[in-house]
Amino acid sequence: MSKPYIENKNIRLFSENTEDFELVWHRDKEDRIIEPIHDSNWKFQLDNNIPKKISKTFVPKETYHRLIKGTGDLKLKVTKL
Repeated sequence: MSKPYIENKNIRLFSENTEDFELVWHRDKEDRIIEPIHDSNWKFQLDNNIPKKISKTFVPKETYHRLIKGTGDLKLKVTKL
C-alpha cells in the first residue's frame, strides 16, 4: 500500500484528493511530534480519544492514531524523536 502523502524531509503533504480509506489507524516505531504548518479543518485522533483539531501534538511510539480528512490540502511537520 502506498503512503497517502508526499514527503520532503520532515514535511508531509496530504492532498485534498486523498481518499478517506487511505487514512488508516496505524502506529509508528518511534515517538514523534506532529505540527501543522497552516490552519486547516483536518483532525487528528489518538486511540481512545475523540478527534481534535490538529495542533502541535506528541505521539508516543506504538500508539494507534489517524488523520481525519478536512477540506483543502494539509501540510504537517513531523519530527521523529
